[in-house]
Amino acid sequence: MPSVLYLSLFLNNLTGFFPQFIFKCTNLTYLDLSQNAFSGPVPDSLANMSMLRELHLGTNNFIGGIPSVLSSISSLRVLEVGNNPLGGPLPSSLSQLKFLERLNLKYAGMNSTIPPELGLCTNLNFIDLSFNQLSGPLPFTFVNLTKMREFDISSNNLSGEIPGEFYKNWPELIVFKVQNNSLTGRIPQDIGLAKKLTVLFIHKNSLVGPIPSEIENLVLLTQLELSENSLSGLIPPFVGDLKKLVMLNLNSNNLSGEIPSEIGNLVLLTQLVLSNNSLSGPIPPSIGNLKNLILLFLVYNNLSSEIPDEIGNLVLLNQLDLSGNSLSGPIPPSIGNLKNLVWLQLFKNNLSGKIPTEIGNLVLLYQLDLSTNSLSDPIPSSIGNLKHLIFLYLYGNNLSGEIPDEIGNLVLLNHLELSGNSLSGPIPPSIGNLKNLVRLQLFDNNLSGKIPNEIQNLGFLKQLILSGNSLNGPIPPSIGILKELNELYLQENNLSGEIPSQIGNMSALQLLDLSSNQLSGHLPDSLSQLPNLNTISILNNNLTGMIPRDFGLNGMLQFVSLSYNSFFGELPHGLCTGLALQIFTATANNFSGTLPSCLKNCSGLTRVRLNYNHFTGDISKAFGVHPDLYHLDLTGNSLTGTLSSDWGQCSSLNMFHIDGNNISGEIPATFGKITSLQDLSLASNLLTGAIPTELGNLSSLFKLNLRNNFLSGQIPSNLGSLTKLQRLDLSRNKLSGNIPLELGNLDLLLSFDLSQNNISGKIPNKLGNLLRMQILLDLSSNSLTGLIPSDLGKLTQLETLNLSHNFLTGQIPESLSSMLSLDSVDFSNNNLSGPVPTGKAFKDDSPQAYVGNPGLCGEFQGLISCYANAIKNSHSHKKKVILVIFLLIVGVVLLVATVVAILMFPRKKMEEKIEIERENKDVTDSIWERDGRFSLSDIVNATDNFNEVFCIGRGEFGSVYKAELYVGQVIAVKRIQAQDTEDVQDIYKKSFENEIRALTEVRHRNIVKLHGFCLSGGYMYLVYEYLEKGSFRDVLYGSEGERELNWAMRVKVIRGIAHALAYLHHDCTPPIVHRDIKLNNILLDSEFEPRLSDFGTAKLLGLGSTSWISVAGTYGYMAPELAYTMLFNEKCDVYSFGVVALEIMMGKHPGDLLSSLPSVSSSLENDLLLKDVLDQRLTPPVGQLVEEVVFLFEVAITCTKEMPEQRPTMRSVAQEISVCRQAYLSEPFHAIRISKLAHYKK
Repeated sequence: MPSVLYLSLFLNNLTGFFPQFIFKCTNLTYLDLSQNAFSGPVPDSLANMSMLRELHLGTNNFIGGIPSVLSSISSLRVLEVGNNPLGGPLPSSLSQLKFLERLNLKYAGMNSTIPPELGLCTNLNFIDLSFNQLSGPLPFTFVNLTKMREFDISSNNLSGEIPGEFYKNWPELIVFKVQNNSLTGRIPQDIGLAKKLTVLFIHKNSLVGPIPSEIENLVLLTQLELSENSLSGLIPPFVGDLKKLVMLNLNSNNLSGEIPSEIGNLVLLTQLVLSNNSLSGPIPPSIGNLKNLILLFLVYNNLSSEIPDEIGNLVLLNQLDLSGNSLSGPIPPSIGNLKNLVWLQLFKNNLSGKIPTEIGNLVLLYQLDLSTNSLSDPIPSSIGNLKHLIFLYLYGNNLSGEIPDEIGNLVLLNHLELSGNSLSGPIPPSIGNLKNLVRLQLFDNNLSGKIPNEIQNLGFLKQLILSGNSLNGPIPPSIGILKELNELYLQENNLSGEIPSQIGNMSALQLLDLSSNQLSGHLPDSLSQLPNLNTISILNNNLTGMIPRDFGLNGMLQFVSLSYNSFFGELPHGLCTGLALQIFTATANNFSGTLPSCLKNCSGLTRVRLNYNHFTGDISKAFGVHPDLYHLDLTGNSLTGTLSSDWGQCSSLNMFHIDGNNISGEIPATFGKITSLQDLSLASNLLTGAIPTELGNLSSLFKLNLRNNFLSGQIPSNLGSLTKLQRLDLSRNKLSGNIPLELGNLDLLLSFDLSQNNISGKIPNKLGNLLRMQILLDLSSNSLTGLIPSDLGKLTQLETLNLSHNFLTGQIPESLSSMLSLDSVDFSNNNLSGPVPTGKAFKDDSPQAYVGNPGLCGEFQGLISCYANAIKNSHSHKKKVILVIFLLIVGVVLLVATVVAILMFPRKKMEEKIEIERENKDVTDSIWERDGRFSLSDIVNATDNFNEVFCIGRGEFGSVYKAELYVGQVIAVKRIQAQDTEDVQDIYKKSFENEIRALTEVRHRNIVKLHGFCLSGGYMYLVYEYLEKGSFRDVLYGSEGERELNWAMRVKVIRGIAHALAYLHHDCTPPIVHRDIKLNNILLDSEFEPRLSDFGTAKLLGLGSTSWISVAGTYGYMAPELAYTMLFNEKCDVYSFGVVALEIMMGKHPGDLLSSLPSVSSSLENDLLLKDVLDQRLTPPVGQLVEEVVFLFEVAITCTKEMPEQRPTMRSVAQEISVCRQAYLSEPFHAIRISKLAHYKK
């Protein structure tokens, strides 16, 4: 076939090896086998085809590299073998093809450097080596390729600089593509010499420096791509002279300055991309001249000012993205002219005003993102015109009003995200029309009403987030139809009723969050059937019962939170089947029994909070080695056993709390290996032995609490190396020896308690170096001797100093007078003498602080005058004589008294017996709870006929007695004189009895249980459950207040009282108003759980009434309207709650603050910092507690609004403070001012 000169088999789907018949065409000049499926190697026999001028083998499956023998086809002008998996190096022998004009080896798998010898092919005008793995620099020899028109080496691994000589020696250059390599250096200035250049692609490299001014010479440029480098400086105004530009992309550099207005001269431009730079200033109005523009991206710069109205001139625009800037003002209505838009993104700006109704003209839109701005007003109903919309993002604005019903017209919608606005009203039922919806996010709004049943129509839904609203009613059972749903978030609403069992049908469900609602009933067994469930949070509800036995058997659970409910019984043994569990919290329930044994093998545990339950069993059998565990809190249970040495292998622990259990044995020395530990609390257990010296290795520790154990031995001196320690409590142990001098190195210590030990020796002078000591220094009840060091006077921030019950001698140093922050001192029961210092704390403190020191004197109340004391010493002999005579007289008197008592005793007992019998006969009315198991006579016997010994408190309505009945039950009895309640008996008797009967039915974890009442013998008796810790006021203002009531505990108390009042106001029928909320009427149980008490003065409201006539309450807690009206309703309770909440956080009555709020709100100079108002006995809150305390303070101030209608209901208060609604603080805690909090509104 020697006569065949031209052969083309292009695009025929031919397979197999290279056709052999071709070699018979010995005179062939043109061969094209491209775009077939030939395989195997390129045969060496091609070298025999000496007449061949063009060889096209591209887009096949040839392998084995490029045969070097091809270089022998000396007549070859075109070689195209790209898009083959050839591999191997680029052969230098190709340089022998002296007539070669076009070389195309793109996508050929070449993996070598570019041989410099190719520069010898001086006829080359086209090179395409793109998409290989070529490396090394661009060969300088290419300067010889003076006929070069198109040069493409893009998408390789080439490095080094671009030789400027290329442009100087390539005058015919039209296309230059070197993008997607690792080229460095600057864009050569010689680029301006390539004046015929139309396409310049040098993006995706590491080029630096400014855009060279010489580019202005490239007037024929149609495409300029410099993106994804590190170019800096300004966008040069001369860019407006490149009037043939169709595409300009400067994305992802470090360009700064303003967008030059000259850019409006590029009237042929179809694509303009300036995103991801540092451009500033306004968008130039001249941009409206670019009427051929199809794509405009200015994303993530620092552009400011308003979007120019001229943007509406770009009527061909298909995609517009201005997001991630600082644009302000409204969205211009002219944007409605852009009827070809399919993509509009303006998110993350400062845009304000309403969404223009004209946006409904953009009927081709499939993505609309206006999120994270300050847009307000309702969502326009015209948005329902956007029937091609697939993605709608309006979250993070200030949109208000209802969700328009027209949203249901967007039937193609895939994502609908309206979260973080102020939308109100119900979720429109029309949302059920969005049957293609995959993601629905409406969280953090003010939506109300019920969850519409129509949500069941969203069969493709994978994520449903309705949290942080005011939705009420039950969770619709129809939600179980959503079989594709992966994530369901309904937390922080007012949902009530039971969790529907149909949730168990949602087989794809992975995450379920129902926390912080009013859900009740049991956890449905069907939850155990969810095969993919890995996260469940139901904390802070009213759920009860036992956890289903099979819960956790799916083996997928990673996050489980059951906290703050009323669950009881044992945890299911299969809870951590699969050993995937990472976070497990069950705080404040009534769980009992042993912990699941599978916990021990969950090596991935990170956070466990099981505090305040009734768990028992050996702690060592429940836990093993958990290298990722960082938080463990088992406080307030009944766990036993010893602490395992394996805890030392839990290397990530930073908080370890097991307070209030029955753990025994010694503290393992391996605890010293947990160097990440920051908070270690083993208080109130049965621990023995010495404090291990290895604890001195815990260099990150800021809190160490070993209080109330049986620890013995000396305090390790190397605790002084814990330089980050802020709180050290070793009190109530059996420690002995001296106070180590090294403790004086703890520069950050705020609180130090060594009380009630056997410490001896002197108080080290070095304790005076602890200059940051603020909260407490308590060395009381030890055996300390010697003088009080004068260096303690340097502790000028200290608020409480207790050195009582020791054997200290000498004088109280006068230097202590300089301790200006000192609020409380106690030097009692020592051997101190001389004058008491004259500082404020010494004058204001109780005289009891100095008793047991007969040698002390002072010139203020409770102490002997130092002048009188001197006279007394001069007459000491006379006093001794008088003392002897006095003792003789006392002895005679005592003898006579004893005889009289013996004669009177039988008569007295008889009178008491008669009195008890008479009172039991006189019982005229009584009401007891249904399971009442005692009578009045039981109470009288238990209190020895109300002997003063059993009196635990007195109030304005009577005395309270503690009675321990023969059945072992302990109760509190309030005894009120009949004459104080005659009006109740005679006028309101029937009503009052109805009230008491209703109150005995009240059941709430935060309300004191009333067992009943009776009238007898001129007294009325109210019988309550007994609370061990007594009134909150006594604890708050007592010596233990700052230690027992930390910020977490105070937050807990406020939340508890809020839930109690919400229950009384909204869940009792008829509603109950307390009428006298104050600290004395808040009691604490042994675990510091708050209980609202004293309903003796409460009244019941009828559903249609406004109030009872009579007014109760306590001055300082009563709502201001009670000064001029007799009407008492729920909003009065809300005010009292606000006062109490503020008092708890401030550590004092907030009267001064409340009276100053109007002036604080209007005058900056009178404004107060929150940190200065909070209880100064405590260190400022940290972590999440900061947000919680700030938010509680806001809510409390709102509750004390002067106008009742401005106060929230207790239901909304309870809901709000159950979970802190602020995602973050807008400013540092130390800078928050009261005036800002006073303007808080729900």
